[in-house]
Amino acid sequence: MPDRPMVDLEQVSCSYVEGERRHDILRGISASVRAGETVALLGRSGSGKSTLLNVISGLAAPSSGRIWVDGEEVTGRDERARTLLRRRAIGVIYQFFNLIDTLSVADNVLLPLELAGRLDDGARSRVLGLLDEVGLGERREAFPDRLSGGEQQRVALVRALAHAPPLVLADEPTGNLDAETGEQVLTLLDRLVRDRGHTLILVTHSLEIAARADRVLHLEDGRLVEAA
Repeated sequence: MPDRPMVDLEQVSCSYVEGERRHDILRGISASVRAGETVALLGRSGSGKSTLLNVISGLAAPSSGRIWVDGEEVTGRDERARTLLRRRAIGVIYQFFNLIDTLSVADNVLLPLELAGRLDDGARSRVLGLLDEVGLGERREAFPDRLSGGEQQRVALVRALAHAPPLVLADEPTGNLDAETGEQVLTLLDRLVRDRGHTLILVTHSLEIAARADRVLHLEDGRLVEAA
């Protein structure tokens, strides 16, 4: 496994003020995730797991601290620059599938490439091949409302990996699936990221899911604690 860091966090804090009360979500987090590593992030609801993923991806700005992804600093960039970094380097998988209902399966997974200006014949062939790999090759012209929950999440996996991002962030990707379907999706995600050398940070409540990871981190009272 390469030693270079894919994600570096330096004293990252997030807080907000409600009325006269200050709420601290993240408290001075410093951590590194190596390239090619799979890290599970555990913590009870409301512990800040999703907030941490959002600041890593640049969807939200921390109150203080610095963040690097694939050697590029996320903090200090304007919104457009953060968007361009996500299009190049980050794939995000959500609990809610967030597919576009008016686009076919194929168009949903090709959209990130089109937005990034990288939709050539080779990329199209590679991504459609990914649909075959996850068992959805014959459903590529179907629309999301014709798919089961497990099928929709497999489409979301392919969409997140379409632009071959070095970093994949998964926020409770099986939260809307039954246990058996969730297990199938996680097995597929684990295989896809490891086969392609992606770095994965996976938010979950499940100890069984976390056991798949190379490392487990816990968010407790806004701070990261590594599992023994």
